[in-house]
Amino acid sequence: MYAVIQTGGKQYRVAPGDTIRIERVAGEVGEKVTFGKVLAVHTDEKKIVLGGDASKASVSGKIVSQGRAKKITVLKFKKGNQYKISRGHRQNFTAVEVGEIKL
Repeated sequence: MYAVIQTGGKQYRVAPGDTIRIERVAGEVGEKVTFGKVLAVHTDEKKIVLGGDASKASVSGKIVSQGRAKKITVLKFKKGNQYKISRGHRQNFTAVEVGEIKL
């Protein structure tokens, strides 16, 4: 059984036991998280539930860690103008272990 959820403006395919990195969610390590928007659920009977029926489903998990991703360097450069800007960025994330999918 797996589900497609939407959180932080992105969609993820999750199954029980999976660990996913999502956009930062408020909470401490070990707290329970429930994902609000479920787009589709694929059941064990090879049945796909979509639309309104899928929105009634719920996916829950627990927070494993809060962290920051590796640094990405962004370089802006224009030749001939002595224009060069270098910036770094580290994205915050929350690692969540998916617990159960309820229909």
